[in-house]
Amino acid sequence: MSNWFESAAMAQGGTEGAPAANPLLSFAPFILIFIIFYFLLVLPQQKKAKKRKTMLDALKKGDRVTTTGGVIGTVTNLQQNVVTVQIAEGVRVKVKRAFIEEVLSDETEETEERTK
Repeated sequence: MSNWFESAAMAQGGTEGAPAANPLLSFAPFILIFIIFYFLLVLPQQKKAKKRKTMLDALKKGDRVTTTGGVIGTVTNLQQNVVTVQIAEGVRVKVKRAFIEEVLSDETEETEERTK
């Protein structure tokens, strides 16, 4: 009976004379997936973050902006991390610079007026 177990074990482990698989080749699918994720997720996210930082750094008095809360107003004062936005005559709100969603152009405002 023990001979049967030994012969079964020898039959399953018959890779003694075969060359070992290349470890780089076994990691190739993982490397390929990482490259795909980089080009589809990481790179576009970095471009978007760079564009947003440029937009926030270029803010100036008189710009029409939209906050992440949807408030539209005009920039009246700029500090390092805080922007003062006038949302109505005599109503000014301090907003953290990071919560400025976009700077509105004249074209954007005209489009919004037409949709009302």
